[in-house]
Amino acid sequence: QVHLVESGGRLVQAGDSLTLSCLASHPTRDKWAMGWFRQAPGKEREFVAAISWAGHTKTFADSVKGRFTISRDNDKNTVHLEMNNLKPEDTAVYYCAAGDSTAVLRQRADYWGQGTQVSVSS
Repeated sequence: QVHLVESGGRLVQAGDSLTLSCLASHPTRDKWAMGWFRQAPGKEREFVAAISWAGHTKTFADSVKGRFTISRDNDKNTVHLEMNNLKPEDTAVYYCAAGDSTAVLRQRADYWGQGTQVSVSS
């Protein structure tokens, strides 16, 4: 069982930056790809970003390319989502996720966190 806990979500203004963090309980020998999804009011959960275990492969949804970046620190079992130039349409609950690969994480996750709310005002 992999336990994921997100943090960092809050209310910000359009154009602001915000970094979300996720702490994973899995041991370092488990080489999970990690990623982020989000779910806005009235919409289905959608893929945001993913990163491979070694950090060499990163993939992003088209809506956040050039604005968001993803990183991880395997020594600390953490993954981060740096969000820049936030827009009101970025408002959503953001979920940390773990899966077998970045390709898998574009579709689904094996483990989910509880989510953290990000609200962007105009």
